[in-house]
Amino acid sequence: MFESAARVFARISTDEPITKTEVLMGRAVVLGGSMAGLLAARVLSDHAESVLIIERDELPAAAAPRSGTPHDGQLHTLMHGGRMQLERFFPGFAEQAQAEGAILSSPFNIRAYADGTPKVSDGQMGLISSSRPFLESQVRRRTLALPNVKVLNGRARGLVFRGNAVTGVRCAAGTDEWTEDADFVVDATGRASKLGEWLESGGWERPPMQRMAIGVDYATGYFSRPEDDPELAAAIAYRTPSATPPRVATGAINAIEGNRWLVTLASYGKQPPIKELDEFRELAARDLPPVFEQAVRNEPASGIVTYHQAESRRRGYHVLKRFPARLISVGDAVASFNPIYGQGMSSAALHASALSEYLRGKPDLNAPARAFLHMQRVVVDAAWQISTSADLARHDIDGPYPRGHALSKWLVGQIVDASMTDQPTAVRFNSVTYMRSHPRSLVTPGTLLRAMRVNRRAAA
Repeated sequence: MFESAARVFARISTDEPITKTEVLMGRAVVLGGSMAGLLAARVLSDHAESVLIIERDELPAAAAPRSGTPHDGQLHTLMHGGRMQLERFFPGFAEQAQAEGAILSSPFNIRAYADGTPKVSDGQMGLISSSRPFLESQVRRRTLALPNVKVLNGRARGLVFRGNAVTGVRCAAGTDEWTEDADFVVDATGRASKLGEWLESGGWERPPMQRMAIGVDYATGYFSRPEDDPELAAAIAYRTPSATPPRVATGAINAIEGNRWLVTLASYGKQPPIKELDEFRELAARDLPPVFEQAVRNEPASGIVTYHQAESRRRGYHVLKRFPARLISVGDAVASFNPIYGQGMSSAALHASALSEYLRGKPDLNAPARAFLHMQRVVVDAAWQISTSADLARHDIDGPYPRGHALSKWLVGQIVDASMTDQPTAVRFNSVTYMRSHPRSLVTPGTLLRAMRVNRRAAA
């Protein structure tokens, strides 16, 4: 029976408790101990006798940067859709994170601006505001507290195949090399994943890679925040793309643990990175709403941290005609997007939800995980559509444009414009951008008609 992408997404993004789990395998091995790997391990703990996470970094006990995540100093946001999944996997997660310093933002202390004009609040969706290392440490602590999950420090070097399935992982640490047997393997090794090469060397197909050049630079500063319970928890300010790229295209601010503001300025085009505190403060005051100037005038808590991302990319495992059984890939190893849209951690959480849905369906593990790949594709398609459609509005990006791009751009533009002032439209729009609903649920006749009426009244 056909099930629309919007319905599949709604099923994966549910907030219903996880029930009816059964042990289906002996040992599961997860490659990578970042957010995607930790969440996959949490799901597998319901279905495997033991779960082994193989991670090349020494995982810190507390919130601290890791060499394997060079972008962790930048803004990271757990969208409403991702927040709901963390509550499913770890009941009480948000409350505990708040007790340890995170800020639980409500729709009434989140502000959004377009070209300096404030948008109406949707009145429904909130975020968890914290640094990436803090949030990852919360997930890591809860995952590693599970009695059947442990971490092994080492590097994955390849896979072992027997027949049509993966049966192990080749590992190394220093001069030592060994093989870890596995009944199920999850690749969560990030954007630099070697899974395609491992498949090809084992006689399988390498997945196609889709790329979109974005050439975005991020500069992030941390500043002291005197208020324990700030009136503002998060803000984002977009500027309409122009033929001459603005010095600051997007700004974002989060109140985070340790009584700090995290402020990110994003730019694109051939511009020098923003590295100096004086320039950072000047641009925040000149190009962004006053809340940014108010934050950056506080005492700096660190230097300016920069990061460059050249492209968004996705690997098409779902299109492969031959794919080994007992193997999947999750998180940035499958798809990574322009970070300013905040989709990474929430996408990883939804991949984990898809894995839970797949395993609770008692699949035949000796066959490729096609049902999982289908659900994951729905999540990736949604995130890819959200991020690339916004990037394609830039004058310096020349495709690739999807079929029907011009019409889709006009229709979504109507909804975006109406969401500035009309709360019902803002609810529908934010439900998609916060990864609670699929983009196809947005462009419905009722929503479009309402948006066009709102826009006509505004133009009158």
